[in-house]
Amino acid sequence: MNNKTIIISRTDSIGDVVLTMPLAGIIKKYYPNSTVLFLGKTYTKPVVELSNFVDGFINFDDIEKHSNPVEYISSFKADIIIHVFPNKKLAKLAKQAQIPTRIGTWGRLFHWFSCNKLVIFSRKNSLLHESQLNTKLLAPIGISADFSIPEIIEFYGFQKIPTLRPELKQLIDSTKFNLIIHPKSKGSAKEWGIENFNRLIKLAPANQFKIFISGTEEEGKLIENQLETTPNCVSLIGKMNLMDFIAFINAADGLVAASTGPLHIAAALSKTAIGLYSPKIPIHPGRWKPIGNKAHSLVYDENCESCKKSAACNCISKIDPQHVLDILLKNKN
Repeated sequence: MNNKTIIISRTDSIGDVVLTMPLAGIIKKYYPNSTVLFLGKTYTKPVVELSNFVDGFINFDDIEKHSNPVEYISSFKADIIIHVFPNKKLAKLAKQAQIPTRIGTWGRLFHWFSCNKLVIFSRKNSLLHESQLNTKLLAPIGISADFSIPEIIEFYGFQKIPTLRPELKQLIDSTKFNLIIHPKSKGSAKEWGIENFNRLIKLAPANQFKIFISGTEEEGKLIENQLETTPNCVSLIGKMNLMDFIAFINAADGLVAASTGPLHIAAALSKTAIGLYSPKIPIHPGRWKPIGNKAHSLVYDENCESCKKSAACNCISKIDPQHVLDILLKNKN
């Protein structure tokens, strides 16, 4: 399997891509002379480029715009493609490009016709973490080990950190714990609520914490002026692109958010990453918690009856901001 060119394909969101990145490190461990390419969307490229284990990025948006997408895919001379995220169009193109080994999940009917290696497992009903489930797709290339979460953490390879712009670097206070709070999730997760973030801002001792509010310009419009600012709190909403944000997370000490891409980036960069979750399946932390040496995930009630019944529930809003602060203080010392 050495000297093969292997494409890892994941064309969805930032958090999903972060939790897929360890596959590149695992492949390199078993097959150090392989070439690993990551196929993703434009906006996830800065995440992929963090890894020492990825040799190149294939932009799915370029494939879609190309006059001859089959020819474009063929140009990478791949021996293997691993469809981590099922994409019907891409699966068909990979077959037409005659990539010799095409790996997909058995549960997607279109993979029966486009892939020649099918892996049987269910993400929805599994008790494994998303990062562990991803490793199941390596079985057809001879990697069938069961990886623990601590083992997977070692395969991120996030060493190529972008340089932080001077105007952002000067905001970091080396005498305090620099905390990023990311209140919104673009609808991808249950949210803790603005009131709880306000409470956390008020509780955090000003002489120990400097707080930064992050989010896109669109998220800023949703928040408007709901977050109460204090002298130790700075809004960076809409002021950073993803590359800037990654560099800023790396310069900061911690981040608090719901199950979002920034949370997973912070965890992978070994920051104090506190994720706020609903215990409802399949969005519970067992499947989607941040994984890192200083990562934490919180739920209000693991046995919430409403969540067990998949009923409408907002128990995540009951997670106590003081509990969040206690974890931050513990990690600060």
